[in-house]
Amino acid sequence: MIRFSLRCQNGHKFETWFKDGAAHERMAAAGLLECPVCGDTHVTKALMAPAIKKARGVKGRAEAPPAELPASPPKPPEPDTEAPRLAAGPMPAQIVALLQRMRSEVEKSCENMGKDFAKEARRIHEGEAEPRGIYGEATESETEALREDGIEVARLPWVPRADG
Repeated sequence: MIRFSLRCQNGHKFETWFKDGAAHERMAAAGLLECPVCGDTHVTKALMAPAIKKARGVKGRAEAPPAELPASPPKPPEPDTEAPRLAAGPMPAQIVALLQRMRSEVEKSCENMGKDFAKEARRIHEGEAEPRGIYGEATESETEALREDGIEVARLPWVPRADG
């Protein structure tokens, strides 16, 4: 396995593992490399520092003295109120990018029902409205009632759009 630092045309840097250098070249030639932040497929290798292993059993090397620990732990960074969060902390950029692409596809191919989502989902299920993809808002009790009646619904994490 080999790790490459990559960069898209928009300047986003990321790392990816490949079976070998040839696997990277095949994927790049086929246009299969994609920036996890913005989805750009114009991806090139970025400069990266080589990983150098320490020599085993070499004597006489000077070891750096252990660094002193600070008197108090550093303050955690201020939370970013704009960034989507997981229960354990900020959501990784790759996941945000995937969720943004999913949101874009839902918005392109489905109709936004807003707060009338549950009512319209029930109408579609009962044959009173044209079958189509819809999305919108529903309370926990509305969602549970739909499921109890055999109407398939799913909650999706709704992150801010990629275009702001």
